[in-house]
Amino acid sequence: MSHLRYSGRPFDEQRQALETIVRAEPVLMAVLSGARAMALPDSWLVSGALYNSVWNALTERPPMTGVKDADLFYFDASDVSYAAEDAVIRRGEGVFAGLPVPVEIRNQARVHLWYEEHFGVPYAPLADSREAIRRFASLTHAVGMRLDEDDGLELYAPYGLDDVFSFRPVPNRLMDNRKTHEEKAARQMRIWPELTLEPW
Repeated sequence: MSHLRYSGRPFDEQRQALETIVRAEPVLMAVLSGARAMALPDSWLVSGALYNSVWNALTERPPMTGVKDADLFYFDASDVSYAAEDAVIRRGEGVFAGLPVPVEIRNQARVHLWYEEHFGVPYAPLADSREAIRRFASLTHAVGMRLDEDDGLELYAPYGLDDVFSFRPVPNRLMDNRKTHEEKAARQMRIWPELTLEPW
């Protein structure tokens, strides 16, 4: 099972494998460089575009298979109005025009204002974008990257990378995210049957 060749390997080896995969994917690098150009505070490319790219590379599927969008987080508590976020989203439309997937830009400082109405459960205000990543429904999804001024890739993976490289969606019980974890895993397993789901 060559797709599991990094499973159980040391974190630094997994990190290097992730960076190699990301740097080889032009769409991801375009998002990362565009995000850097936008200079949004506490900005990270997160979640599916990253771990899906790992699964595609290791199973030799076409690039961006299963990637619906690229999620770009930022954190700006100085203005949590919809209008301010919408202005950033509109600016991003110009920066990311022409990419084969949409870039979904969201200010994590205002998530608590709409989350309960949308998902039916309360959501405590976040302190920064990293905290948003830590609250993802699956530990496997909690990955963020950004491009620094010297073209280095900064990684935030609070739960490590082994679940990603082990093709193992693992629930994050920090919040009541069972429904999201199960729905996302069901969709992912249709695309990547190599996955082994850890149930809630």
